[in-house]
Amino acid sequence: MHDINLLDSLEFEAGAFYLMDRGYFDFKRLWIINQAGGYFVIRFKASVSWRRLYSRKVEKNTGLRCDQTIKLKHFYSKKRYPEKLRRIKYYDQVSDRQYIYLTNNFDVPAITVAELYKQRWQIELFFKWIKQHLRIQVFWGYGLNAVKTQICVALCAFLLVAIMKKKLNIKRNLYEILQILSVSQLEKTPIKPMLSEIELQNFDEQDKKQLMLFDF
Repeated sequence: MHDINLLDSLEFEAGAFYLMDRGYFDFKRLWIINQAGGYFVIRFKASVSWRRLYSRKVEKNTGLRCDQTIKLKHFYSKKRYPEKLRRIKYYDQVSDRQYIYLTNNFDVPAITVAELYKQRWQIELFFKWIKQHLRIQVFWGYGLNAVKTQICVALCAFLLVAIMKKKLNIKRNLYEILQILSVSQLEKTPIKPMLSEIELQNFDEQDKKQLMLFDF
């Protein structure tokens, strides 16, 4: 199902913060979080029609650019979320990009809102790392225990390879080692020579003419 539909199955906790990207942007669902006493921090959409009520002073050396209290202007948006919202603009020096956040929390400092969202991004990077390194092609089961078990097994396998790489002082990166091991499960060659001597295919160096139907 689409990510945003997951919000309909959650029981929101009062005082909890829910950090979301723009895929979850829906004023009706955000209003439900607000009514439950929870707080949300979500990336702002440029297409939203709004008006500024007032602004707070910000320290621009922290990366903050503005801290505004706003209300929605569009008829349907205003109907779905009738209360005031907080709009925060933040410049991140590392990525050299500006980010705009929307939240219903007016108590925490603006820089805290930006830092909260940066922590959400760390979680995003962790899941991206799982997809790239743990080589989970398909889940054998979709229950909570089945998914957790398969991820734990894949993580243990990855850590064993990382320990082996360090102990044997193998110069290849972990991705290359996993590639070699995946196609060498029945080999009787000792691990260190096998991982050190096997040459991986370099598709960039292959003759590109082989892709041509006719070579004149």
